[in-house]
Amino acid sequence: MKTQGKVLKYGDNVDTDVIIPARYLNTSDKKELASHCMEDIDKEFVHKVQAGDIMVAGYNFGCGSSREHAPIALKESGISLVIARSFARIFYRNSINIGLAILECSEAVDGISEGDSVEADFDSGVIYNKTTGKSFQAQPFPEFIQKLLKAGGLVAAIQSGEIK
Repeated sequence: MKTQGKVLKYGDNVDTDVIIPARYLNTSDKKELASHCMEDIDKEFVHKVQAGDIMVAGYNFGCGSSREHAPIALKESGISLVIARSFARIFYRNSINIGLAILECSEAVDGISEGDSVEADFDSGVIYNKTTGKSFQAQPFPEFIQKLLKAGGLVAAIQSGEIK
């Protein structure tokens, strides 16, 4: 499975309250959540994000609360992949559960800039910066997690019969 898109880049410790502010958690409507995604850190995010875009961030991405609204808002806004130095553990698991692809790779974070065009292969873990011509190697997910991502997440995989 592959994705490619333009990069939106953020720093360290982007917490779930920044990804989707708590004042919008009174809804489970995915489109409504996406319309407020990242607004407290980047007011223009919802206007500039395009389907397939890739988010790049520093350490401890998704720290804070355990709400799964954060990866849902990112995925629904059009983000196809988040590359970070590290992820908060619960965000990592919630991302897999809802089918948001994530990869940890410090070298990629250092070698990718805002606006770069990036391609990633989830099967191999190769991240290719098409703007600079540099490649980076992330640890790919095991096959069973790749199946979950392809199915759209854990719940979707169960509903489709992909897993039992």
